Amino acid sequence: MKQTLLILLSSLLLMFGGKDLRVLVMTPTPQMHCEKCENKIKKNLRFEKGIVKIETSVEEQTVTVTYDGRKTTKENIQAAMKKIGYDTKVVSDNPKDKDKKKEKPKSEKK
Repeated sequence: MKQTLLILLSSLLLMFGGKDLRVLVMTPTPQMHCEKCENKIKKNLRFEKGIVKIETSVEEQTVTVTYDGRKTTKENIQAAMKKIGYDTKVVSDNPKDKDKKKEKPKSEKK
């Protein structure tokens, strides 16, 4: 009886306890010019619910946000960026666990 209950509880946790991790890559306008710009974005976005990780790149002019899709949306993240003075253009918004793996081309036999 206890074993059956544990199995049932474990399966429920797996079904409802998982995160819907997504990766959002945006380009900000105005452009980031320095470390201060990066820190401004990181400090303010971290308060948005569901955000797991924030990466910025001045060189590539990108902000990459890993977030839980069950707790927030890309629109909420873009609105948070707008609050601190940055309009954004979405470069990509993909589920983290469903990233397509590049297949190696099969070599032809001669």
